[in-house]
Amino acid sequence: MIHVHQFPCLSDNYGFLVHDTDSHQTAAIDTPDGKEYLRQADQKGWRITQIWNTHWHPDHAGGNAAIRDATGCTITGPAEIEGKFPVDRIVAHGDTVRLGEVEAQVMDVSGHTNGHIAYYMADAGVAFVGDSVFALGCGRMFEGEPKQFWDSLKRIKSLPPETLLYCAHEYTASNARFALHADPDNAALQAYAEEIADKRAKDEWTVPTTLERELATNPFLRADEPALMARWGGTAPYETFAALRAAKDNF
Repeated sequence: MIHVHQFPCLSDNYGFLVHDTDSHQTAAIDTPDGKEYLRQADQKGWRITQIWNTHWHPDHAGGNAAIRDATGCTITGPAEIEGKFPVDRIVAHGDTVRLGEVEAQVMDVSGHTNGHIAYYMADAGVAFVGDSVFALGCGRMFEGEPKQFWDSLKRIKSLPPETLLYCAHEYTASNARFALHADPDNAALQAYAEEIADKRAKDEWTVPTTLERELATNPFLRADEPALMARWGGTAPYETFAALRAAKDNF
């Protein structure tokens, strides 16, 4: 059985420690702040034995060295980590990683960066998606292309709807404002946005989210919906996605 410990770090990141209660192994999902990860693990009485990076950005891999120096842990990540931050094992789409006897599938979710991956733990019903998708949003397209990113989102869309998506940032309130602009007639989105506003007013977290809810409300995951395609243009979903992403970048 796994237990996910979530905590805020840096200005708007979330940190995640995944602990297997049988093997007592603990994985750090990304490492935005090595000192805070070590402090959180110490408070839980856990020792970090692995790091699973999703992509190369410093607010996701910048704490690798500090954590490995303190714990001797093994670092797993995509090839784009090499030469930027410490990494021991390179993985890509279709590979698996293990925390004790618990297995996670590596998924290609590139687009935000060209090597971005996610970790899907089917038995636990959770996916650690980094900056590929957020509650009511998706990552900026820093390195990828629209079709590449849309294909990545389709892989996420194919997971069981009850999957919990652990996104790496608390961007939901700003994402909600754009989502309402992008899809103003969506009643489910309107209700979700009101809930988000209430949570943030109380300084409550909006992460994790469920894939089911995002499929109903997240415009970036709904770029294949006829109403959004008509509103935002494009003869193919990835073209609609590109229009939405460009609009969000300038919103």
